[in-house]
Amino acid sequence: MSPAMFTVVECVTRQHDLRLILVSVAIWLLGSSTFFLLLRRARDSAAHRRIHWTRLAAIAGGAGIWAKHFVAMLAYDGVMPMRFGAVLTLASIAVVMLLLLGALRLLGDGRDLRRCAGAGLATGVAIGAMHFTGMAAIVAAARIVYTPGPIIAAAAVASALFACAYVANARLSGAPAIVVPAMLALLSLCLLHYGAMAATTLVPDPTVSAPAGGLDRPLLITAVVLVTAGLLLLSVVAVLFDRYLTDLRGLAEAMLDGMAIVRDGQVVEANACFGRLLALPPAALVGRAIDDLMTAADGQPLAAERGAPVDVAVATAPDRALEVSTRAVEYRGRPSVVVAVRDLTEKRAAQRRIEHLARHDALTGLPNRAVMEERLERDLARARRDGQDVALVALDLDRFKAVNDIFGHAAGDDILRRIGRILSDAVRSTDTVARLGGDEFMILQVGAAQPDGAQALVRRILDDVAAEMDSARDPAAVGVSLGVAIFPADAADAAGLRHGADVALYRAKAAGRGVARFFDADMDRAVRTRRALEHDLRHAILRDQLRLAYQPLVSTAGGRVTGYEALLRWQHPDRGEILPDDFVPIAEESGSIVALGDWVLRNACAAAATWPSEVALAVNVSAVQFQLPNLADQVAAVLADTGLAPARLELEITETVLMRDRATARPRSPRSTA
Repeated sequence: MSPAMFTVVECVTRQHDLRLILVSVAIWLLGSSTFFLLLRRARDSAAHRRIHWTRLAAIAGGAGIWAKHFVAMLAYDGVMPMRFGAVLTLASIAVVMLLLLGALRLLGDGRDLRRCAGAGLATGVAIGAMHFTGMAAIVAAARIVYTPGPIIAAAAVASALFACAYVANARLSGAPAIVVPAMLALLSLCLLHYGAMAATTLVPDPTVSAPAGGLDRPLLITAVVLVTAGLLLLSVVAVLFDRYLTDLRGLAEAMLDGMAIVRDGQVVEANACFGRLLALPPAALVGRAIDDLMTAADGQPLAAERGAPVDVAVATAPDRALEVSTRAVEYRGRPSVVVAVRDLTEKRAAQRRIEHLARHDALTGLPNRAVMEERLERDLARARRDGQDVALVALDLDRFKAVNDIFGHAAGDDILRRIGRILSDAVRSTDTVARLGGDEFMILQVGAAQPDGAQALVRRILDDVAAEMDSARDPAAVGVSLGVAIFPADAADAAGLRHGADVALYRAKAAGRGVARFFDADMDRAVRTRRALEHDLRHAILRDQLRLAYQPLVSTAGGRVTGYEALLRWQHPDRGEILPDDFVPIAEESGSIVALGDWVLRNACAAAATWPSEVALAVNVSAVQFQLPNLADQVAAVLADTGLAPARLELEITETVLMRDRATARPRSPRSTA
């Protein structure tokens, strides 16, 4: 052990009261713990609050350092009586607090090693300045002599220890972030104080008068300990209280819902979100009656606990959809109610959009089939009860498929939107216009005398569509066909009314399109007969109900027979012979004409193959068959199978084919074949 260390140990053990030394150590442990706790709080605070915590840390740390030094000085048990001057004693605590504040400002956030080293050195200077100012406050019949070497060495080591304490406080977490730096600071302060005391000598000087009077040492020690401990304890309480309140306020402000504390019906606390939802500053809410700010949908007061959330209306924010939940709590020792406000504006708007899309057509915005079904049932029940008429109009677009194919789906969508607007403008507010799908629309007319109301409506629609969709100006223009059925004249229920409107629409299209037809019983019978024929026609070939009749083709020049035309006949088991004019259009519309045409061609060619070679065969080709891309291959295959010479077969094509597809039917010019 070096002589210097012996001097320090001897100074502590022989010249000081060990009980007071322990008291001074306890004071600095409390002081250093508070000091580093305040530093952590300053580091965690916002910039505008950090300076206040830094100042409080400097005050608490300076008070702890000064108290530790002063109690240790009072623990000195020398033979020479002495006391302390009041001015320099008070100056020593001011010096350490000011210099320590400068060191903490130099420290900043405490994470940079260079800053920590600088702050450690500045803290060592602050402690040394306080120590020597306190030593200068000694009043005794002696002179104070210092040995600089040990003091400088102790100050350097103490500064390094304090720098390490700053690093530990910044980089550790939890309790070690306070305990480890506090222990390093204790070691630093003890080393500097007792090292400096060991290098200090009081030399008696008869020229200096002995001190007279002074404060009682035990009383002075007790006063210093109590005042310093009280200051440090208040600092700790301030940290904990601020952390509790600040973190609680931060938690309340971080909530996505508005929250207010209500006592006796009045708001006593509110977070910023609560103010935003009510379009009022939080400060303006305090003291206001909660029921004056919001009105519950159920009419009950809000300053009471509720079992379930309730919608509220807010006069200051009428466009918001707000929901309130309440719960009874104890706040500041008194019964209160927490009012939580949730903003459901966007959620409700999204729900409305989803519900709208579920019940409306996305393209036109019109009600869809489900809504039409509901309103049809509802309005029929009301009309049945009140003895009123109801008209149902089925509407279909003419040429829509062609427009869609030629001009594209974008043009088709635009046509549907325009038709939707025309129909919406043509009806009254009590009527319903719906898009059922594709180019099918339906209109439900209620509260009008029938059939006059429906007649006026269809005339208005036909006129508006003709004005809007002028094919002379717009090649993408379409027409409309309408079918009307009346309740209760045409049907007694919704299904029958829909059927009647569809039948009338079918007749309108068969009549040449662009017209309206009203349902009648004969029309229904005709449709049912047509559907029955369509069904039976699909099975006519398998049931062997078809036959061919051959009509002679006579030459006008010589009066001789040059060939025969094959004519199809249908012998129905119940209806007898059905003429081609009756069933061929049905076959063309249903698509069964393809199978019939193949059957006619194959059987006629097989029969003609047995005739004299100079006799020709004529077979009619339907417009639907002519549009088939494999018609030529089909004819070639039949000729090959039956052995009929191609020159003997004539295919008769009606002019309707040419009208339907003039581009395909038009012969190529010589120039185009080059």
